[in-house]
This record gives sequence, structure tokens and C-alpha cells, in this order.
Amino acid sequence: MSYTQDKITTRKFDVVIVGAGGSGMRASLQLARAGLNVAVLSKVFPTRSHTVAAQGGIGASLGNMSDDNWHYHFYDTIKGSDWLGDQDAIEFMCREAPKVVYDLEHMGMPFDRNPDGTIYQRPFGGHTANYGEKPVQRACAAADRTGHAMLHTLYQQNVAAKTSFFVEWMALDLIRDAQGDVVGVTALEMETGDLHVLHAKTVLMATGGAGRIYAASTNAFINTGDGLGMAARAGIPLEDMEFWQFHPTGVAGAGVLLTEGCRGEGAILLNSNGERFMERYAPTLKDLAPRDFVSRCMDQEIKEGRGCGPNKDYVLLKLDHLGSETIHKRLPSVYEIGVNFANVDITKEPIPVVPTIHYQMGGIPTNINGQVVTQNATDHNAVVNGLYAVGECSCVSVHGANRLGTNSLLDLLVFGRAAGNHIVDFASKTKSHKDLPADATDRTLERLNKLEGRGGEYAQDVANDMRAAMQQHAGVFRTQASMDEGVQKIAAIRERVNAIGLKDTSKVFNTARIEALEVENLIEAAQSTMVSAAARRECRGAHTVSDYERPVDDAVAPLGRDDANWMKHSLWHSADNSLTYKPVKLKPLTVDSVPPKVRTF
Repeated sequence: MSYTQDKITTRKFDVVIVGAGGSGMRASLQLARAGLNVAVLSKVFPTRSHTVAAQGGIGASLGNMSDDNWHYHFYDTIKGSDWLGDQDAIEFMCREAPKVVYDLEHMGMPFDRNPDGTIYQRPFGGHTANYGEKPVQRACAAADRTGHAMLHTLYQQNVAAKTSFFVEWMALDLIRDAQGDVVGVTALEMETGDLHVLHAKTVLMATGGAGRIYAASTNAFINTGDGLGMAARAGIPLEDMEFWQFHPTGVAGAGVLLTEGCRGEGAILLNSNGERFMERYAPTLKDLAPRDFVSRCMDQEIKEGRGCGPNKDYVLLKLDHLGSETIHKRLPSVYEIGVNFANVDITKEPIPVVPTIHYQMGGIPTNINGQVVTQNATDHNAVVNGLYAVGECSCVSVHGANRLGTNSLLDLLVFGRAAGNHIVDFASKTKSHKDLPADATDRTLERLNKLEGRGGEYAQDVANDMRAAMQQHAGVFRTQASMDEGVQKIAAIRERVNAIGLKDTSKVFNTARIEALEVENLIEAAQSTMVSAAARRECRGAHTVSDYERPVDDAVAPLGRDDANWMKHSLWHSADNSLTYKPVKLKPLTVDSVPPKVRTF
């Protein structure tokens, strides 16, 4: 059955939010409390959004456990980003951090407590006191279920504020008018298979990451980069997509995340000789160095034959010395994951771990108000009217080339709230909706009917080949030849995506149709990653290319980082598969800039 214009219903809202994770619900809360008519679309029930899987904590310099302030957090985030983070956005985030954590506390979020009643904080990778001198306790935690506690707290507050949730709806395309302003989205109601237009003064993208472009990922199956696909098809570039974080501690063979909070509480990594090898690579921070660094060290140990197990293909995370009481109090979920996914009792023996894809640093370019920005002849940050993006799908850029642990939940809260406030201000000045263009649904109808009318390849066969190619050609360690080959492979897979077909064309809850539409989003994320990576001829943060590795004292590019030529953001354009660049913002809002230096720990 084909989709036709006459069967499409149109609804009007002040704001449509695509995604009901932490950032979407933090923004919707600001909007609903201000009395705006808000629709929040989600492919799953809001509390099943992937924010629920965040474990370790929210980074904020409360100073409850040791001396700390936002200046230290600001420095750590810039150093963590390998100087690709925009310093104005980083300052804004670090200064706002305590405020958004106390906001959550006042909403009733069940943080762990210290004996004096203050919020418990644990050490985390890359977080230091006094500008890199020693590890500091900065991660505000609710055991190892911080994301779970946060998401439920935000959902309850949204219910109280009467936010409208559209559960099991999938947004398909952005609607832009002749001026390029965004005036709504097209969306599919999964239960009925019906197509709708949601007409809005403002659209906010909060669709999360695209970790499912890789074969081994800590990401949920819903993380298919839908917002990235929608933006790319609407002519909006994707920024810094070459930078993907490999979390050091995914369960070997299963990919399930073990929080960095394990190492924050005192867990250590061991090689096959029983050696705590991080002491060799990072004498100061040891196991609490930033994630990109720890992942590379683990990979190096495995490459040099010091991996564990029959195939010597993983290392061990040792927690038993922490004691059963600490583990059950501070890391209860990690204990359960060990039993369920590795058949290991972590109170008695170490658990096998490998670096696993976890987080995208890049995404839809935005400013600190959450407004989506694009590039024109005169401006690197020209605002796209009516469109905002927050959370993992956006690139502000506070994470640069590598995100610090706990800064992701912080990013959701700070920029979700900031975007909400900015939209409330915009709504108060904007009384009426802009008209929908005559061709509002043309692209969506063409996509849906193309799937109906052919017996092409099965979507998951194409997706699995794409994931295998990404895993092979854009891993922890990259080579120029391998990335160049990956560019060709992904381009060929894109042609196959264009020929995907449906055997089952029924309407009601047709998961095959949803999967095919998701693969069309995944390919945008995969191609932007592969092309941006192959073009960046240096080592920076999570992008380590063997061809460009240099010694720490190299005069031109210490540790392979070439600031003279590559301290700039990549912008990938889908329409012609091309790249442009824009400068990194090195000027903070109120303090002195942190000048680039060699990144050692």
C-alpha cells in the first residue's frame, strides 16, 4: 500500500521535540513549565531512552569531597578535548554545572549521600585538581545508575508539568520553507503506520547518538542517528564526525558498558602478566587517564601480546580488592552485569574488558543556546531559524576530539535547559506559525513509497555490512590506507541503502519499515564519519592514525597533533559528500584562554 498526500493529518504545536532522553526532557520541562504547547516524540517509552544506561555520574565542581572549582573542570575539559573544544561553550557548561545538579536534587533525584548529607562524588577519568596535579572527586553519582535516576526524575517532573508525549512515533524529515527556516517535521505513528505532519514554531532535535554504525557498541539498538540523518538530508552539515569515543571497559564479547565509576572507586586494569600497565603509560593519573588514552593503551597491550584469555584479545578489570560491601553499595549494576554477561562474580575475580564504541563527539553544529548553525559565505555560525539541537546528536562543541566521563549527562542538562530558556524567549515574541511549504511532505512520501515499490535487499543485511566496515576501517587505531578503503566501501554500501526494499508492506507496527528508515539515517552518520576521518591527517583525541604518530617532543606535531594545519572543526555536507572547515573558538566568555600544550598524564 502506498502513502498519499490526502491521508496525512496535520497537528500544530508551539514546539516539537524529537527524542525523550535526558536532553529532550530537560528542555521540554522548561517549555511545559512556561505554558507552551509541547509535543515530545519518542521511538520508545521515555524512560527507556538510552540516557537510562548512563552509569557513572554528572560532572560538577561542587567540592563536597575535596577542593574543586569550575576553573579546574574547565581546564580538564579543554585538555580532554585535545584543544578541539570551543572554549566559550566549555566555560558556559562548567560554570552552569553546579546549578543544574542542584536543580535535579531539588526535583528529588536520589543521589548517593555523604555522612553530612551532601551529594556523594567519585573520582573519574581526566578530572583533576589544580590543573592536572592529582585526581579529584567530581562525579555526582546515584550508585552506578545515575542516568536511570536522572531520566525517571525528569519524566516525573514532565508528567507533573503536563508535557505531551507521543510514544512509539518516529520523526522522518525536517520541513524547511523557502527561506530555509524549519517549520515542523513529518512523523510516522508506529502503531497505525499513519503519516503525520507536526507543524511547529520551533523544532528541537534530541535524538541521541548513532553508535549503531559500529558492530561492537555499548549503545542501544534505538541509537541509529535519526537526528543526524534528518539534518543531513535537510542540507545541514554534520560537525566533527570523525571523533568517536571507545569506552575502555566494555564487557569482552558482549559490548555491555562497565562504568568508569569502577576505576573511580579504585578498580585497576591488568594485563596477562598481572601487571597494572596504566602506571607505565600515565604515571600521574594511571587508570583514571581520559578514555581515548586508556583505550589506546589497552589496545597496545593486546597488540604486543599481553592480552588475556585463550586468544589474548582482552585485558582484565580487577575490582575484588574493593570489598564486597563497597561493590554492592556503589556498583550494584556492575555486579549484576558481571554475573549476567560474563559469568563472573566481580567480588571474587576480575572481569574481561575491551574498548567498545560508546559516544559520538560530533553531531549537528549548534551554539551555546542550542540553536543549529550552518556555514555561509560570510559566517561560520549562521543560525538556522526554528531549529535547535541538544545532547549527543548536537556538537556545541564542548567535547572536541574526546569527551571526559560525566560530561555527557552534564551536557544534556546544561544545554537542554539553555535551549529551553532560549525557545521560551523566542516563543514569547513569535505569535503565529510560519506557513507550511507546498512541498512539505514530498521528500517523506518519496522515501516511504520507494520502500514499498520494490523487492530490494533486506535492511539489516546492508546495515550489518556497514557496521563491519566501520569497525574495520574506523577503529581505535586507524591507518590512512585503511580509512581510504573504508571511504570506498561505505560509498558502495550507500548505493545498496538506496535499493533497500520491503517484503512486508503492512501498516500496523511494521518494524521492517522502521528498520529500513533507520538504516537511511545510519548511512549518513557512517559516511560522514568515514569521509571526515580519512581527510584528517593528524592524531587528535580519539582520532589516532598510525601514519601520523610522532614522539612527544616532535617540533611540528607532538604526539601527532598538528595544530598549525588541523586545529579546526570538520563540516561534512551530505548533498555532495564534501567537507568544509571552521575555526575552533579559543576565546572563553570571561576568563583567559587555555593555550594548547602537549597532552600527557
